[in-house]
This record gives sequence, structure tokens and C-alpha cells, in this order.
Amino acid sequence: MQFCDECGSLMHADDGEMVCSSCGVRQRKDEARAESFVSTEAQTDGDVIESSPDADFEGKPTSDDVICEECGHDTAWYTIKQTGAADEPPTRFFKCQECGHRWREYS
Repeated sequence: MQFCDECGSLMHADDGEMVCSSCGVRQRKDEARAESFVSTEAQTDGDVIESSPDADFEGKPTSDDVICEECGHDTAWYTIKQTGAADEPPTRFFKCQECGHRWREYS
């Protein structure tokens, strides 16, 4: 994206030039500025908390407050994610450290 130096509005491409959508100022495409942009295609998923089913570590370990309904083990990894609107409580996702069973709890 390129913004107009005159009014700050978003510009759009038109035959090798950038044209301001508000005031009509025309500028050549700023190739040096374009190299400093970050594309979402270049992003990695390294910051994603949930990983493969055979991962040894997935979040933080729980205390004794959860029990796996599959094997009865009392320790699981957990992560917290906001899955609903901002005014709703977050959801806790669990993975049993013993058998790998996954479940979620809504507060």
C-alpha cells in the first residue's frame, strides 16, 4: 500500500503510477518503499500455539483441577484462546499429557 504524501489517503495503481483516491495526486510507484513492506505470504506459523498431535509440549501444564475423561490422568497441557466476542470469557483448550486426548472448556 502506498499513501498520498499530500493528504494521507490510500493510493491505487494506474498504469505504473500511483493515484490518490481523494485528491487525485499522481506519483510514480515507490519501488524502494515497496521493498520494506511485509507480505502475509512471508509470515510463518511459528507463533501458533497448537501443534501436531504428537508434540510433547503444548502450552502450560495444568494443576490438579482437570481429569482426562479418556484415561483419568490429572495433568494436561492447556492454552487459552478468545473464540467468541471480546465481552465473552475465553475458551481453555486441553491436551492430556498421558494419552493425548483433546478437549475444551467454556467458562
